[in-house]
Amino acid sequence: MAALGAAAAAAGCSSRPGASAAPATPARTTSSPGAAEPFTSAAADKRATLLQVMAHPDDDLYFMNPDNEHVLRSGVPVVSVYVTAGEALGLNRVAGRPLPPPDKAAYSAARHQGLRQAYAQMLGLHQFTPWHRSVLSLPGGVKAETNVLANGARRVRLIFLNIAMLSEGHQRMPDLWDTPGAVMRTLLAEGSPVTHPSSYVHQTLVDVLAEIMDRYRPTLIHTLDPDPDFQIHDALHPKDNDQPGCSDHRDHTPVALFTWKAIAQWAAESTRRDKEAPRFTTTSFRGYYNQRWPHNLPPAVLAQKARVIKAYGGSPEWECGDAAGCGDYSQGGARPLRNRKGWIRSTHYRYPSALPTPTIDREGRLVAYGVLGTQAVRWRETARGSGRFGAPLGLGGGPLAPALTAVTDSAGRHVLLALRFAALDGQGGANLREIVALEQSRPNGPFRAWTGLGTPEADPQHGRRVGCPAAVATPDGKIHLFVRTAEKGLATRVRDADGRWAPWERLGGAEIQDGLTALVDREGRAHVVAPGRDTVHHWSQEQPGGPVTLRPSAGLPRPGGNQIGAAIAPDGSLSLIYRTPAATVPAVHGTENRTLRHFEGYGAIAAHTVPEPAKDGDDHKAATLLLLGRGLDGDVQVQWGTGPGDRPLRSPGHLTPVGTPALLTDPGQGACVVGIAPDATPWVWRPRPTSTA
Repeated sequence: MAALGAAAAAAGCSSRPGASAAPATPARTTSSPGAAEPFTSAAADKRATLLQVMAHPDDDLYFMNPDNEHVLRSGVPVVSVYVTAGEALGLNRVAGRPLPPPDKAAYSAARHQGLRQAYAQMLGLHQFTPWHRSVLSLPGGVKAETNVLANGARRVRLIFLNIAMLSEGHQRMPDLWDTPGAVMRTLLAEGSPVTHPSSYVHQTLVDVLAEIMDRYRPTLIHTLDPDPDFQIHDALHPKDNDQPGCSDHRDHTPVALFTWKAIAQWAAESTRRDKEAPRFTTTSFRGYYNQRWPHNLPPAVLAQKARVIKAYGGSPEWECGDAAGCGDYSQGGARPLRNRKGWIRSTHYRYPSALPTPTIDREGRLVAYGVLGTQAVRWRETARGSGRFGAPLGLGGGPLAPALTAVTDSAGRHVLLALRFAALDGQGGANLREIVALEQSRPNGPFRAWTGLGTPEADPQHGRRVGCPAAVATPDGKIHLFVRTAEKGLATRVRDADGRWAPWERLGGAEIQDGLTALVDREGRAHVVAPGRDTVHHWSQEQPGGPVTLRPSAGLPRPGGNQIGAAIAPDGSLSLIYRTPAATVPAVHGTENRTLRHFEGYGAIAAHTVPEPAKDGDDHKAATLLLLGRGLDGDVQVQWGTGPGDRPLRSPGHLTPVGTPALLTDPGQGACVVGIAPDATPWVWRPRPTSTA
């Protein structure tokens, strides 16, 4: 147990979340705005590829689905990399039967076969369809098994690095990340075309992942959570499969850190070599976090996810043609749905910010800010109302997490706030995060240099747990920045009208999820809402210019998602729109409470108050709520109004967003939905109001 605790602490978690450490230092370097090379042109290279990096076989199925299946179904090729062999104790357990003798090579191979079954099914093929299996040569003399299967334009490649979960000398993945000189060996899976083991040191794994990125040129990368929440383990919250002190597996965290370090290395090396930066975006997914918070997938989405995991789990009765086994039997049948840990019942983003963040410039053109290739970028509409963006302008600042927000201050200047990987050293070195800011010198003008704002945490381990920045600009010239803290409360930092940032201040509150929603009411007061464990938490100013404080609980129902739709209702009150746990339809909570029975879907909801759609012969300019969300199939949908006759409008061409799309309303141009496609290019949808029954 002592060795296990030390390994987990090395990966970034501690069994004593309150332990102190040296204060975090500011970011070592920041790029000047516009200093980045041009990005790979989407027009010249229209290929899209999803690259996923997981610790174990099945991490993608449990934690990244339904997103990866939606991307695959849209015709985007998928490359999935599994870093460890997933051999555990070598026991392929079958419920109701005696335990088999341990066989790590066979169990690893059976899990590989389970993945082939699952992805064949996602491709629309019979689950026992044969794959082409071969050997991939990688840096450092490493050999890995690769499996390929296609169905028309749909194509999947599985890459098994097969590093033993427990290597010689009791070395584990946390040691490879943080212990200088650590060496790990691969496990040869039964029946694999790889016949000789490979050795890995820290830099080998970084180089291997960076080489895979360079070889397959992904436009979308899925990773696990590099900075999981602290978690107290007690009778109410048993440790189960968690690492000490955190809500995730001890392999998930270092594999995510290795992936982010490889992303930064690949982006830098590729830019130096090609004189243009690779065009990609990134999504990180929570892991065992799913066990600790209310479930957010409705029955229809859960059933589809369970269908895929059932194919992965397989059965000893199946005849798949693999002597080692036909899946990970403990995950077969309905067992994942019956498991009290509930991992299957949620999909959570580590960085739930909407990307890109849209706004309007002084010429009335749509401007969107986002993170591309780990750098901040700006897209600008080619002409007002064109719905087409020009080439992205690199604004530097990276490596950034996909957690960026943009606001326009009272003087008309754009201010960007992002979460930066200030250090990702590993091997006992620094591992730091910080919030950074970028401000225009004047409206429509150039940007100043990036500014480091630190975090509200003095301990760097706590600083890693800081959430996505959310911000609003108030009419008094201030900008209010909000972040979730390591203790799962709320903190703020305020910029005054002269551009000076006040110190961080903690605003308290009970435990909340990340995914803050901030807005300003008609009186100019800032509001923040966030989903908690049992209700929605609300902070606001009592009067314009006053401090933001926690408001008394309103007794709202338990939220299921990790982002609350919020808008100032037509009568000036605050309306909140969200789903309860595992619910298909959301409800509006405010002056009037009602269920939106036709707005079926899952995930985050955004809301704005807009003029009500005009009816024939009616000049009345009433206001209504406009809602944005995802349907049950993952497609984007909007709805004008919350009445029983209002219906959602689906996006044309079945737009597949990466992460959470954004909603912007402009009095001159109406509603605008902006999102990022799997090919790392932004799209614009200007929906017209739906009709009512």
